[in-house]
Amino acid sequence: PQPRVVSVELSSFEFAPAELSFRHGQAYRLHLVNTAGGGHDFTAGEFFAASTIAVEDRGLVVGGKVKLAGKQSVDITLTPEKAGTYPLRCSHFLHSGMGMNGRITVE
Repeated sequence: PQPRVVSVELSSFEFAPAELSFRHGQAYRLHLVNTAGGGHDFTAGEFFAASTIAVEDRGLVVGGKVKLAGKQSVDITLTPEKAGTYPLRCSHFLHSGMGMNGRITVE
C-alpha cells in the first residue's frame, strides 16, 4: 500500500496543522511546505529517532530537523515505530517563541 500523506505548512510563524497524529507501524509521506519567504525548519528529533525513515530520505533529516528554504517543499517517507507524544518546533532564533510549536502523537 502507498504511504498516507500528511501535509504540514510552515509559515511565519506557525505550523498548520500544529497537532499531528500518526499510527505506529503505518507508512507515511510527510509533505512539508514552507509558504514563507524566509527559512524555517521542522525540528522533531525524538519523533524522527522513534521512526524508520526511508533510506532515500535519511539525508533530509539532519540532527533531528528538516531545513526548508523559503518557498521550498520536502517529502519524507517514514514509519513511526514507537507510540508517544513528541514535541515539534522551529529551531530558528525566536521562531518557537513566536508560535512555531506543535505536538506529534503516535498511537
